[in-house]
Amino acid sequence: MAGLAVLHRPAGSVSDGAAAALGPVTRGSVVRVGIATAVSALCGYVVLYLAARDLEPAGFSVFAVFWGAFGLLAGAANGLLQESTREVRETLQAGVDPEALTGPRIHPMRVALLVGLGSAAAVGITAPVWSSHVFVEARWLSVALLAIGIAGFCVHATLLGVLAGVNRWSQYGTLIVGDAIGRVAVAIATFLIGWQLVGYLWATVAGSMAWLLLLLASPAARAAARILTPGTVWTFLRGATHSIAAAGASAILVMGFPVLLRATSSDLGAAGGVVILAVTLTRAPLLVPLTAMQGNLIAHFVDQRESRLRALLVPALVVCGLGALAVLVAGLAGPWLLQTAFGSQYQAAGGLLAWFTAAAIAIALLTLTGAAAVAAALHRAYAVGWVGATLASTLLLLLPLDLETRTVVALMCGPVVGIVVHLVALRRVSAA
Repeated sequence: MAGLAVLHRPAGSVSDGAAAALGPVTRGSVVRVGIATAVSALCGYVVLYLAARDLEPAGFSVFAVFWGAFGLLAGAANGLLQESTREVRETLQAGVDPEALTGPRIHPMRVALLVGLGSAAAVGITAPVWSSHVFVEARWLSVALLAIGIAGFCVHATLLGVLAGVNRWSQYGTLIVGDAIGRVAVAIATFLIGWQLVGYLWATVAGSMAWLLLLLASPAARAAARILTPGTVWTFLRGATHSIAAAGASAILVMGFPVLLRATSSDLGAAGGVVILAVTLTRAPLLVPLTAMQGNLIAHFVDQRESRLRALLVPALVVCGLGALAVLVAGLAGPWLLQTAFGSQYQAAGGLLAWFTAAAIAIALLTLTGAAAVAAALHRAYAVGWVGATLASTLLLLLPLDLETRTVVALMCGPVVGIVVHLVALRRVSAA
């Protein structure tokens, strides 16, 4: 808790580093975050590679479920990132000095700490109900790590949001990289000393305290962390609740998909491990950058408040173009890459890998429309879109089809529901 001591200092001038002159999201900021995202993605691949090489497919599926469970909760916590980015950026764009606010005001970082502690308590209290159905090995260690990890990540996500709100993209990227390096460092140590499954569980949550190191090392990050926004804790949480609900639903489809697959299947086994690895690898090139760049996207759409639908066009074309290239690579070289990198026990047809990659495009487009909805403060539409997409995908996973086919159908068709909801809501706002 030492790092949070900085939050109790009297607020200095915003000009001392909390916010550079607020302007639009520049190409340079996108490049900086893009580099950080590439490093983060590479670290994620390294963790998955080491776990898949070190564990048999059945053991990898156990690890992947925990990886997905933490990803699900962390993804939900990204609702704090989205809300804090919007709140801080709108405050500064209105020309309001956060230190001169009168009336009700809140400290987003302190609220995040309370939310993190509450989330950890909720995990621990409810664990007897659900943990035996999710974690088949190292059950209580998994629960403890999940609680600790989500507590830290709530503060991590809010700090990312505040940094995005004040255009502190270098610190934003540093925090992303710090999280990733923490995970990969523990994974490498696990691989070298033979810690097996338990080590990879620790590696999954190892980066969730990177925010503390950044606050200790960076005066600019500490200044940003002291920023206040207008309103009450309840108004902030009301907006954040919609964002958290939607982000949680998105996390089920993105990071938490192994948990969803486990819940809708009687036994995943080795085949489930192959499917989970294939889905994770084929979606990462699109979804890891988009997830890491949520701050950039929301800030961009806030800046383009007069033409948010038009502002969606270029990012959507980029996603579709890169996605089409990824589909081609997955179909032609995917099977060879999968077996060469992870071993002969991981076999999947090129056509299946191409379909998994195409499904990632659908989820990426849903992520884009969701960011635009958050920027427009369409919290309810944002949540309904993601929850609708998740429910549709869950129902499709219950179809009486083989595991591979129903996975493709669920991931391709479910996101369409959410995209339509978001676009309709954005169009109504534009027309008003």
